[in-house]
Amino acid sequence: MNLSRIDLNLLVYLDVLLREKNVTRAAEQLGITQPALSNGLRRLRDLFNDPLLVRTSEGMTPTERAVELQPQVRTILSSVEQAVLPVSDFEVTKSTRVFRIMASDYAESTLLAPLLFKLRDEAPNITLDVLTPSDVTFQDLEQGKIDMAINRFDRLPQSFHQATVWRDSFSCLMSSENKALDNFDMDAFLAAPHIWVSKTGMGVGRGMSQRDSQRLGWVDEALAECGHERQIRVFTRHYQVAALLAKHPDLIATLPTQVARLYDEDPRLAIRKPPFMIIPIELKLAWSPLLQHDPGHIWLRRRIVEVGQAITDPSGG
Repeated sequence: MNLSRIDLNLLVYLDVLLREKNVTRAAEQLGITQPALSNGLRRLRDLFNDPLLVRTSEGMTPTERAVELQPQVRTILSSVEQAVLPVSDFEVTKSTRVFRIMASDYAESTLLAPLLFKLRDEAPNITLDVLTPSDVTFQDLEQGKIDMAINRFDRLPQSFHQATVWRDSFSCLMSSENKALDNFDMDAFLAAPHIWVSKTGMGVGRGMSQRDSQRLGWVDEALAECGHERQIRVFTRHYQVAALLAKHPDLIATLPTQVARLYDEDPRLAIRKPPFMIIPIELKLAWSPLLQHDPGHIWLRRRIVEVGQAITDPSGG
């Protein structure tokens, strides 16, 4: 292919078209007329010798070639955007920047308080705007509308950058008066009523029921491998609520250990190791390639990982 034929604006058009899958919306976002964008799409089809977007009953559907091109085009545009940005330092003590972070309830309850203590001393004027997973889509993150997401992800788009904040085991949280404490084995675990708690992914969540065994998550998958099923009496998406409910004399909440440790000093609660193996989970930090080289973003990412390491290894070993 002759590079002189490539107009960089066409790649910008393609990036937005593949994201919006609608010529009218894409034209509005680009600030050009619909005929101008339609002409651009014709040139793109000629350039790549592929229809790229095909009109179907569900709207404009990307071809296999277009799906293959999307992360490559995003990477190219990200590199160009970074190359033309003015070089500037991030002055930590003077910055009044607002960082928008999507954090799961798990991340919010375990990581954000220690992080704020650290940031208060280093960057007293920055602000954190914390959003829930249901407030945000992967598209928001990809476009840089959200600075970063902190959550447990089953999968992430290939174009995203990521870092592991920590790996976490599971613990059982229950009332100090719970009869199961007398001999906390598998039989005692299965005999007790349980609190289910989890919120993963992004976007609006769905309702749960005992029949949704394939969607119940790590704890129930581990139990199923042992040939068992627990009695779930409460479904919640909030770890703080699960901890409050665990004060009931019969209920048990099986939570990530970092959440359970928040209640170490509460005499009304007891923490025990589960009587079966549950695969540890990873708390991850994810961000758009658009922000990969942003000095302020780099600084905050490093602080988050440092705080995560300090929480999981206080001795620094």
